[in-house]
Amino acid sequence: MAVSGSRKLAPPVITAESKTFFDAARQGRFLIPICTACDRAHWYPRVICPFCASDKVEWREASGKGTIYTFSVMRRVKEPYIIAHVTLAEGPTMLTNIVACDADDVRIGQAVAVVFQDADTGVPVPMFKPA
Repeated sequence: MAVSGSRKLAPPVITAESKTFFDAARQGRFLIPICTACDRAHWYPRVICPFCASDKVEWREASGKGTIYTFSVMRRVKEPYIIAHVTLAEGPTMLTNIVACDADDVRIGQAVAVVFQDADTGVPVPMFKPA
């Protein structure tokens, strides 16, 4: 079963904490927040580091590469899709979709790369495809 990633997406909620991410995504850039106090990346965007509670968080360009930690194929819907946790090369794990592949070929540990797909409002949403 091929998963194209063409299903209609609800627009993400853009907050003060995530605005920088979505502004960069509009330019095709993938950023993640990194704490300069403990040098650890985290996801989801927040102004306080979840590891050391520092407010010294900045956005940095990420590689856009990762591996599938776990996934589930949603088949009992009009347009099947794959939801997954992807562990980024920089460390954090994010909830996302896997697109542009055959669902039967997706595997835990598989290398993936970020792609952006526009939501209904044109806001780019990060998803991943096999690398």
